[in-house]
Amino acid sequence: MYRPLAITDDQDLLDDLLRVAAAAGVELDVAHVASRARPQWRTAPLIVIGTDLADDLAATGPPPRQNVLLVTRTPEDPATWRRCVAVGAQTVLQLPAEERLLVAEFAEAAEPSTRAGTVVCVTGGRGGAGATVLAASLALSASRAGLRTLLVDADPLGGGIDVVLGEEDAIGARWPDIVGREGRVSYGALQRALPTFGELTVLSWHRGEPMRIPREAMRAVLDAARRGCDLVIVDLPRHVDEAIAEALARATATLVLVHADVRGVLAAAQTLAALRPHTADLKAVVRPATLAPDVVAASLGLPGGLICPQQRGLTQALDRGVAPPLGRTPLGRFCTTLLDHLGATHDHT
Repeated sequence: MYRPLAITDDQDLLDDLLRVAAAAGVELDVAHVASRARPQWRTAPLIVIGTDLADDLAATGPPPRQNVLLVTRTPEDPATWRRCVAVGAQTVLQLPAEERLLVAEFAEAAEPSTRAGTVVCVTGGRGGAGATVLAASLALSASRAGLRTLLVDADPLGGGIDVVLGEEDAIGARWPDIVGREGRVSYGALQRALPTFGELTVLSWHRGEPMRIPREAMRAVLDAARRGCDLVIVDLPRHVDEAIAEALARATATLVLVHADVRGVLAAAQTLAALRPHTADLKAVVRPATLAPDVVAASLGLPGGLICPQQRGLTQALDRGVAPPLGRTPLGRFCTTLLDHLGATHDHT
């Protein structure tokens, strides 16, 4: 795989470029002399030119191409934009002021968007509705169907969705290791850091003191996942803070698991009131009880509810540390149908 190319003999500038590239999880090739850049001019996914070698490079007559940047540590130099035109760069970036933009450029060059992940949020209409089990089951079903899937546990008080999968001892990062991230994140780096099982990658909570997810961290994780995944399942708490609003805003659909009794519907109505300002496509998933599914959906003002079947032995399996039994089980068939209904299984290779 070809790497971005830095063309500079300014050691201070090169140190900056190497540090910024490292923040993006990228290694650079370096040409300290303009003439040595020619072999990689066409193949490098991104070329970053220091102003110190811009005139020398222009003299070699490089052919026009995309993804060329001129980088300077002296923005007040009046010759900067002339050099930008001479080398065929698309823009000038000033360091250190525009480091974040350069991180994004390096990350995009190293990991161009290969997918367009569908984001689905899942929450319970009331506590104990089973939303976390549904989120985990959907993610497992999708990954077993060959979809590259990220399961995000956004509920710091839920005990960790890795427990539902029977993978609480899996080695890898949890939210406390991720909360400081912001800006563009490489999905490849994220996947390598997190517990991954085949096509399923999991971002769960630890069992320590709960903490808040910053909006910027949620945005960075979901943007990376949308570039690198087919499907992102986010298990939400029943309250909405800045990070949860960020997830809801990116959701193609938000599933609300409603227990079909009077208390369940009343609680779900309050949950929906909190969700509606942040997301457009809300769907009821009904757990059968005393009320008919069409009555539940009409009471909540949602389209006809999808009916999530009861499954014998599910609680006992989870207590034994076994992932939800899927396959040909009622829950497995329901997840397959629901994923198809959401369009998550379409247009993926």
